[in-house]
Amino acid sequence: MMMSGFFRVGVWQNFFRAWRSGYSGNLEGEGFTLGGVYVIGAGRQGVLLEHREKEFGDKVSLPSVLEAVEKIKPQAS
Repeated sequence: MMMSGFFRVGVWQNFFRAWRSGYSGNLEGEGFTLGGVYVIGAGRQGVLLEHREKEFGDKVSLPSVLEAVEKIKPQAS
């Protein structure tokens, strides 16, 4: 995203949302890497949930993570 991330309205909305809720992180690190969340099932189940950040501060839905985790089936040993 580099510099274009600073000009996106959604990035600023996410920043103010985090700031209002009291989040205070550090400013160490690269700062230009977007993250993601994966829920991977046992054995051959594969990826049950994939969420890639599209812009800084883009959050995954907690209910969708919980729903994916509930789908994990124990692997037969």
